[in-house]
Amino acid sequence: MSERIKAGFVWVSALICAIGLLASTSIVTYGYIKTRTPTNTITVTGSAKKQIKSDYVTWRGTFSRQSAKLSDAYSELQKDLDKVKAYLIHEGITESEYSISSVNTQVNYALMPNGYMSSSTVESYRLYQDIELRSTNIERITKISRESTRMIQDGVQFQSMQPMYFYTKIADLKIDMLALATKDAKNRAQKIAENAGATLGTLKTAKMGVFQITPINSNDVSDYGINDTSSIEKEIMSVVNCTFTTK
Repeated sequence: MSERIKAGFVWVSALICAIGLLASTSIVTYGYIKTRTPTNTITVTGSAKKQIKSDYVTWRGTFSRQSAKLSDAYSELQKDLDKVKAYLIHEGITESEYSISSVNTQVNYALMPNGYMSSSTVESYRLYQDIELRSTNIERITKISRESTRMIQDGVQFQSMQPMYFYTKIADLKIDMLALATKDAKNRAQKIAENAGATLGTLKTAKMGVFQITPINSNDVSDYGINDTSSIEKEIMSVVNCTFTTK
């Protein structure tokens, strides 16, 4: 190989090494700058609480009759229905405030000597109906639910369920609660930024948490949220996770 060709190879090899070194230096420098660039953000959790009072209630009761003859059970159940309606009218309930279910039938088969239930011999029939009240009069329905078992004295086999209390303006309230929770998050971030010698910037991201609607003074919390219906007086809490920029 001539000296001229050898010199050419040397020159090309040197050029390749120089380009590779330059590229490596650029990559290392870029990585250094990226890893040393600060994020300049503060992430905080804001919350807001408010006490609310239920403005709507539903209540359900059940009455039943049992007899060896289906017709007898039905006849007695109809008499009980008249007594239930009379009781509600006496308590000031109008027909528009309650609904009555259809008659439900439960067939009870006789127990055979071997301990198994007969598939053909009927021992008795149990018929029952549900009555449901829906009203904005919380106090009146609560009173009726507590005193309805007095119908037992009139021969009605009545069972009262727990009333369910609701707040009908919850959708609008949730919007206000989110605004208050976000404001609380901003105040927290402001204090953190001031203590760190920085200036709070704009809101970068916000993530809404679940709402917790619980009885007052309750410590119950759920990842899926709570919607209490057992109490008239409630407390609603909203949570927002916010990230702010800093300067």
